[in-house]
Amino acid sequence: MSDTKLLPSNPEVVEEEVDILIIGGGMAACGASYEIMRWAEGTGLKVKLVDKAAMDRSGAVAQGLSAINTYLGDQDPADYARMVANDLMGITRDDLVYDVGRHVDDSVQLFEEWGLPIWKQPGDEGKTLKDGGKPVRSGKWQIMINGESYKWIVAEAAKKALGTENIQERVFIVKLVNDKNDPTRVAGAVGFSVREAKVYVYKFKACLLVAGGAVNIFRPRSVGEGTGRAWYPVWNAGSTYAMAAEAGAEMTMMENRFVPARFKDGYGPVGAWFLLFKAKATNAFGEVYMDTNKEMLKDYPPYGLAAVPATCLRNHLMMKEMKEGRGPIYMDTPAAMAKLAEKMTPKEVKHLEAEAWEDFLDMCIGQAGVWAGENIEPEKKPSELMPTEPYLLGSHSGCCGIWVSGPEDLGAPADWHWGYRSMTTVKGLFTAGDGVGASGHKFSSGSHTEGRIAAKGMLKFALDNKDWRPEFEASTQELVDEIWRPARTFLENKDYSTAVDVNPNYITPKMLQFRLQKIMDEYVAGVATWYQTNAKMLEIAEEKLGMLKEDALKMRAKDLHELLRAWENYHRVLTAEAHMKHIQFRKESRYPGFYYRMDHNFIDEENWKCFVNSTYDRKTKTWNVFKRPHVDLVSKPTSGH
Repeated sequence: MSDTKLLPSNPEVVEEEVDILIIGGGMAACGASYEIMRWAEGTGLKVKLVDKAAMDRSGAVAQGLSAINTYLGDQDPADYARMVANDLMGITRDDLVYDVGRHVDDSVQLFEEWGLPIWKQPGDEGKTLKDGGKPVRSGKWQIMINGESYKWIVAEAAKKALGTENIQERVFIVKLVNDKNDPTRVAGAVGFSVREAKVYVYKFKACLLVAGGAVNIFRPRSVGEGTGRAWYPVWNAGSTYAMAAEAGAEMTMMENRFVPARFKDGYGPVGAWFLLFKAKATNAFGEVYMDTNKEMLKDYPPYGLAAVPATCLRNHLMMKEMKEGRGPIYMDTPAAMAKLAEKMTPKEVKHLEAEAWEDFLDMCIGQAGVWAGENIEPEKKPSELMPTEPYLLGSHSGCCGIWVSGPEDLGAPADWHWGYRSMTTVKGLFTAGDGVGASGHKFSSGSHTEGRIAAKGMLKFALDNKDWRPEFEASTQELVDEIWRPARTFLENKDYSTAVDVNPNYITPKMLQFRLQKIMDEYVAGVATWYQTNAKMLEIAEEKLGMLKEDALKMRAKDLHELLRAWENYHRVLTAEAHMKHIQFRKESRYPGFYYRMDHNFIDEENWKCFVNSTYDRKTKTWNVFKRPHVDLVSKPTSGH
């Protein structure tokens, strides 16, 4: 191996003190950046954003979108809160969801002002949403957009507000540092450049941790030449959850996961097909399984009996077909397009076909590649659907994340808010987007909105603590040694063996990730077991993850790319452990279709309609998992309405 590519033993160290640090560059970070500068002017506070990628194409919206999934219009935020609660099987923080619902439209109207093309109803084409223009809805809460450049547009506004001199791209923050004098407070963060041999150490009064959800914890369905293909962005490594947990933040609903049903192999979106094109999903024999299996929904009142049954239950019905040999499952695209074409001119039909392709080209180009490569013309041939591997997130049809302080004007229990909106149980540590637990269905617009809400709480906290000086519990050298450990592990041991990837003194990040994915897939309800697990399987996972955590300290980094992968995997292991511990604690199957505790394969409303929360002890490396009571703040609709 040529020594010219080796990392140095001692990186350059860059230390900086700011008042507020935003960690991440996705929709929540952009929302916070835009909002915070509207209020920070004249305060003298220094705000900085650090992103491991580049803001223009960072986060879940990086590749574009063809719809904004949360826009209320003239609808009631309470109805939105009811819908979210129903979809997540009854356990959500209504205060957090309602708060997003009452503010989200303002963000969407800003997107349009900034240049995002939003589809309008016939006759309203020239009107903006703000001026009363009616959007084309693909569903009750969703509106259609031409969104290939969606993230670019939103990032531009954020960068303009924050100022490029206050944005540090290509730096991966991997660890939060607690305050020396108050361990319940966050005082700084440490990371490294993914382009140069530099470690960055930041001190601050407050930070917004918005580094996305968690992907590639479970073994993916895409293997071989498809390795790396996933539904959610692969750079989401659980960093939000792992760093918050290590800092002492209370986590919530980490047992929750999302298993999207998507177009097979390309993971292409199905929303526009179901909602806009009105397509039906069928088994191999053309039967609409949502109709033939409808009786199964009665086992899960009220969540299965709502006008739109919970997402996990729709998976539950699909999996019955597959397990009983009536697969594969298809999206009947020809029937949907033929029905729409009955009332269309040939020109309109051509336009419809173009929209079918553009749905993928706007947000999932790989799926268009699958269609082209497999000679699939959607108007002539149906496409296979498949439930994916599980993902952990808090902004889509999932609600795992961190327990945060909510609004104080909605009648929530006293322990749901503690002074600063969006602050975690660690002083000075705020989050939004995928970071906020028990509050799903925010999507892109809601995450941007939550970033804006968090920005105001964070600014207030920083102003209230203007004279406070952070002090680290560890020295700068100790922090640098920890961050650079994988690089030094490699440098010290690389000559022990003749093959650089085979060495008893270290493990490559890639191999460690394969081990993690195998454990989670086979024991913690991955695709290998049809999303099924039990107490004994979880016990084995617990033991194996314990060993993996030890071995994670032996990861090597032969270059900056591997250093990035090593730290991502460290975060993944901790996030995976949290997920496993929560599933182990919850003695029921709250999300059939997402996972099944086969030894408790039922929903127990009496004992388990509650939040499962946890804290992690960084020193003992152990979890404390416990219940918090659930309270409905908006009355739920009766079955069937």
